[in-house]
Amino acid sequence: MSADLPDYLLVPAEQLGRGTPVTVRILGDMASIARDLADAMLGEILAARAAGRAATLIVPVGPVDQFPLLAASINATRLDCRDVMLVNMDEYLTDDDQFVPPDHPLSFRGYMDRAFYDLLDPALAPRPQHRVFPDPRDCGALPRLLAERGGVDACFGGIGINGHIAFNEPPEPGEHVSIEAFAALPTRVLTLTRETRTINSVTVGGEISLIPHRAVTVGMQEILAARRLRFYCNRPWQSAVARRVLHGPITAACPASLLRRHGDATLTVADYVAAPPNIRLR
Repeated sequence: MSADLPDYLLVPAEQLGRGTPVTVRILGDMASIARDLADAMLGEILAARAAGRAATLIVPVGPVDQFPLLAASINATRLDCRDVMLVNMDEYLTDDDQFVPPDHPLSFRGYMDRAFYDLLDPALAPRPQHRVFPDPRDCGALPRLLAERGGVDACFGGIGINGHIAFNEPPEPGEHVSIEAFAALPTRVLTLTRETRTINSVTVGGEISLIPHRAVTVGMQEILAARRLRFYCNRPWQSAVARRVLHGPITAACPASLLRRHGDATLTVADYVAAPPNIRLR
């Protein structure tokens, strides 16, 4: 440890992921991350089709820029995705645990319509029943649906400031949850942490009061059961948390660190995320 900093913060870009089972890929700018993510999602759809079935994918809203690119590729190649199932990771809820309405500025359901489904040729688009969000009224419906589909081909996602994946928040300070118990957490409704609400407020000009307190999330259990995990970091502030995920302790306090317990996990980062965090005072 140097200057009281955790050792993981000192890992250079070329050593990210070394000694871990997670494959690390370093790309260029934010646009290259979006293109790669769109191509990876398309690749999963095509691979499942070649195997004689329709893909089942867990997908995020964050990163976001991949969806118009994916829609353009599907339209250009006339790829029939009617039986493809996209399961969004999470959604904000009202204080009484109902979905925020689709016209809410932070609605993930509204975003998916505007940035993806509405851009697709209707003859190619996933059927309405295949456009899935976890249901706060019946959280058990999602694992039942995934079992009927034969499991999840790949889970795509980002990583939050506190290491969360989807909205699987770490335990609060002083609360101990074992790795095994945390990995078994199912799809559920929960209260968002202050850290998540604060960092997410950048999408609304920093006005934290606009960020809902409640959300529904796909569980760690469903995420870790996916055959492939493909996570992406495209924000400059993710430089430190990416290192914590890869080289800090595997712990419920950093949910994404559990990627290191999966047999096929990849973390793709922008080059500015791969660069060590600059924590010197200016």
